[in-house]
Amino acid sequence: MKYSVLVLLLIVGTACSTGEKRKPFTSVHIQPVLEDSVSIRAIEFLDRNTLAFAGSNGMFGTVDVKTQNVRSNTQQHDSLFPEFRAVAKTSKDFFMLSAGNPALVYKTGEFGKMELVYKEEGEGVFYDSMKFWDDKEGIAIGDTMQGCLSIILTEDGGKHWQKLPCSRLPPADEAEGAFAASNTNLAIIGDKVWIATTGGNVYSSGDRGKNWTKTSTPIVQEKPTEGIYSIDFYNGKIGFAIGGDYTQPESNKANKIVTQDGGLSWQLAADGAEPNYKSCVQFVPNTGGKGLVATGFTGISYSHDGGVNWNKLSDEGFYSLRFLNDTIAYASGKNRIAQLVFK
Repeated sequence: MKYSVLVLLLIVGTACSTGEKRKPFTSVHIQPVLEDSVSIRAIEFLDRNTLAFAGSNGMFGTVDVKTQNVRSNTQQHDSLFPEFRAVAKTSKDFFMLSAGNPALVYKTGEFGKMELVYKEEGEGVFYDSMKFWDDKEGIAIGDTMQGCLSIILTEDGGKHWQKLPCSRLPPADEAEGAFAASNTNLAIIGDKVWIATTGGNVYSSGDRGKNWTKTSTPIVQEKPTEGIYSIDFYNGKIGFAIGGDYTQPESNKANKIVTQDGGLSWQLAADGAEPNYKSCVQFVPNTGGKGLVATGFTGISYSHDGGVNWNKLSDEGFYSLRFLNDTIAYASGKNRIAQLVFK
């Protein structure tokens, strides 16, 4: 219902079944949808017909996936145009989270504009991603402050947020944070949640963020620009994470890891082989955890066997990716959003 509010204010401001044996993708067709002077690292499907996005300079909007019609608007806070790096949704509301100080969380409001529901100021404030378990409970995560990761939770549909005290979290590594590169360093399946960090660690909770464990992984993590950039889970057991070093984007050493036990342990995958640095990885729907697509400014890569082997499908660069179905995805990047059709 409140998505209509979002669409209204934007106007004002401006199939295969799981049982089928499928052939691996061999190509991808890229169709531009939006081209503008904005960096877009956060996209999310509100429903089967609408893709929402938010980016730099306070810009946000929607794409009608049937008509490819784009509606956009700009959010301003005092004299600041926020840099949005994360978006999320419930069945009723759309949310945007800004990076940097101050951290700002907006939700679709009741009176034709976005409503500010959380603000945090202070040295070191930097939030990276957000997601919801359901219409009531959600989570947003950020870099280390006072010795632990920054984690805020909501239990009332995003109207109010509370920050977890460090006493309820594992101690963070020095300067540990998360890369705000694609809004995909946070994964949710059922009651579980996983956070991937710059320190190459995976924080996990099985009770919607009440209690946490921290697991080290073998991914490259020696420099501040190294670590896990993106994580995704196909179900409660099968997960994959990717990253590397964006300052050495051609390196493919120790930048991909896989788990088969829900994140209790992680192993290197395709070590020293394709793909190189990537900022986003997503499982292809209806592939039993075998299909994976990874994107970054270094191009688009695909695996049909759970990340063991990969093929590069395109040199076109994107920051983030979301699947609409098992052959069509939308990707965002520097100055653009595009539809990706895999064949």
